[in-house]
Amino acid sequence: MVSKSPPLCMCPAGWKLLAMLALVLAVMVWYSISREDRYIELYSREQPIFLQLKDYFWVKTPSAYELPFGTKGSEDLLLRVLAITSYSIPESIQSLKCRRCVVVGNGHRLRNSSLGEAINKYDVVIRLNNAPVAGYEGDVGSKTTMRLFYPESAHFNPKVENNPDTLLVLVAFKAMDFHWIETILSDKKRVRKGFWKQPPLIWDVNPKQIRILNPFFMEIAADKLLSLPVQQPRKIKQKPTTGLLAITLALHLCDLVHIAGFGYPDAHNKKQTIHYYEQITLKSMAGSGHNVSQEALAIKRMLEIGAVKNLTYF
Repeated sequence: MVSKSPPLCMCPAGWKLLAMLALVLAVMVWYSISREDRYIELYSREQPIFLQLKDYFWVKTPSAYELPFGTKGSEDLLLRVLAITSYSIPESIQSLKCRRCVVVGNGHRLRNSSLGEAINKYDVVIRLNNAPVAGYEGDVGSKTTMRLFYPESAHFNPKVENNPDTLLVLVAFKAMDFHWIETILSDKKRVRKGFWKQPPLIWDVNPKQIRILNPFFMEIAADKLLSLPVQQPRKIKQKPTTGLLAITLALHLCDLVHIAGFGYPDAHNKKQTIHYYEQITLKSMAGSGHNVSQEALAIKRMLEIGAVKNLTYF
């Protein structure tokens, strides 16, 4: 006669342990899902990348926020700028079934990277501010599809560091930025005040290559990636860097997003340069309104969930 084994019995302590494990697992799953949910809006293609004249001409388009997170209070000035610029995405990009993009940061990590040839092979190459390519082609490539900039970071001779078909994308942080681009393109009297650094007074560009970035991406980068309030007291002006903004834009535009040259030196490393092309240190970031530590965490999270891939170390 074969005796049957008694049914398994769980003592009270065992049930408590099992319940605790289930709770921990549930929290881990919730955290993973909620963390990825924060990036859903980054992939949405409902918002236009560039501002369009039709949205401001004879149309009341209320914006909830002032610059840099919206256009509230700057509509009339923006209207004049949009009348002399463009908003279209080149057909060569628009027609791609799979858009492979790389955002090239300005970090020191690009120096001696020999990534130039690999960078040139991407469909879309996004660069930042006045970062040079001439003389650095072996490390950073020579192709530039888009260059994000603001007046103080505009290169004095944009034709030197860009291709003839490069889109120059204005990131407006303040109303004076719209005023600057209008005076440049319409050849009006320049205004020298209102900038933390003197922007170019003569800027040889084709107006049809200028685009105005939708402030929606600044709002999303601040809110979803950095948890920054988009309505801030005037004395507090925290905002994402142009680099994080470019990644946000790329996630919206592209099917594949790689990054290169992102990351700052450790805070204690006061002598390490932060750019591949000039000898300035992290000290220069003081008072910029950028939280580079918080941005580093945001990029690490994107790398962890596979939203982006890094071509350099981080």
